[in-house]
Amino acid sequence: MSPKVKTAAKATDKKIFVLDTSVILYDHSAVNNFEEHDVVLPIQVIEEIDNFKKGNESVNFEARSFIRYVDDISDKALINTWIPIDRKGAGQFKVILPNEELPINAEVIFGDDKNDNKILNAALSLKNEFPKRRVILVTKDICLRLKAKSLSVLSEDYETGKIKDVQHLYTGRTEVKDAAPELLSELYKSGSAKRKLLNGTAVYDNHYFVLKNGRSSALAHFDPIQKSLQRIDKISAFNIKPKNNEQAFAMHALMNPNIKLVTIQGMSGTGKTLLALAASLEQRRDFRQIFVTRPVITLGNNDIGYLPGDIKSKLDPYMQPIWDNLKIIKDQYGRDDKNYKRIEQMVENEKIMITPLAYIRGRTLTKIYFIIDEAQNLTPHEIKTIISRAGEDTKIIFTGDIYQIDTPYLDAESNGLSYLIDKAKDNPLFAHITLEKGQRSDLANFANNFL
Repeated sequence: MSPKVKTAAKATDKKIFVLDTSVILYDHSAVNNFEEHDVVLPIQVIEEIDNFKKGNESVNFEARSFIRYVDDISDKALINTWIPIDRKGAGQFKVILPNEELPINAEVIFGDDKNDNKILNAALSLKNEFPKRRVILVTKDICLRLKAKSLSVLSEDYETGKIKDVQHLYTGRTEVKDAAPELLSELYKSGSAKRKLLNGTAVYDNHYFVLKNGRSSALAHFDPIQKSLQRIDKISAFNIKPKNNEQAFAMHALMNPNIKLVTIQGMSGTGKTLLALAASLEQRRDFRQIFVTRPVITLGNNDIGYLPGDIKSKLDPYMQPIWDNLKIIKDQYGRDDKNYKRIEQMVENEKIMITPLAYIRGRTLTKIYFIIDEAQNLTPHEIKTIISRAGEDTKIIFTGDIYQIDTPYLDAESNGLSYLIDKAKDNPLFAHITLEKGQRSDLANFANNFL
């Protein structure tokens, strides 16, 4: 019998993926992520991307990056004909124009006042032109996916950077209810214990443990440098004391100089931002500056420039939750207390800067304690970009609630915070803690748990 020879895939086996604007604004390099298949962009997407190119927000940077990318790969070629995607094993790319002669016309069915319907027609046109190939519309707009499927057009979400099982996302901590007595004894006797005493319990670098045996218990951290469990105590920062084990773990990660990247995930009222701010103030002497930021989510595609007033008055409403947390720390002290005055002076001298993320973009962050609040509103690409700006002796903290997202094309599975938690676990520079116990008030806990 002659040996089997692997043959190239038939042209009809290659799929055609039609991308809409939401995919490009989520990931400007999306064209490169469809293996050997062909990628098509309706001309309306180019027009919509053009509308997003001005501004300082993440979508504006994605739009500009994509425009440059298309210009690079097209070079002197026309983009309304197939162009090879410049990557080994990749398919082809082109932009298509409207086709009015369609047996099923989305603009007739849904109206001609939306580009979404023109994009649907582009997919329908490709189905007619290539009846033997699978044409798939890729969009992060759920409504557009449903409309496509109602017209017999296959449609799916853009999966790159998406977490498959968010319900089992890494929490950073484990409770061991039947810990070995010798493990607890060793931790209390010497402050450390060998990993093997966990008797097979999964261990990641910088993972945290609640160890229990009868009435005995201890909190521990797996130190990747010492390669052993280290007992930890509840430490306070600027008079902010952990109220539960989860917060004690978070505070330890925030204060540990060997951990350079921290994520804290939890619903509102669990203390994420407050703990991060307090830890930054406590370590003020170890860093040149403290940056506290959050993405500015505006209504529609409007840059904050359209708002009245100077830059401070434009930004203050978006930054107010951070100021509120700083005020909680300050108000523990009287106005004549040195710590109250110290915080006031740090703000005045810009030792601590509270500013939107767009105003920090592009800077090299050297010896900075950098807190990014509401990180669930960032894409995986934005998270990567931020971390890549870290210079020597910088520590970066991402806080957020992956179930409370304000941007239309992100969800618990596709946002940057979930992506980072999943990808960074077991790295010796990284620690994560999920906070579950609300500490704001009984009323806030009622809202989070029952409404």
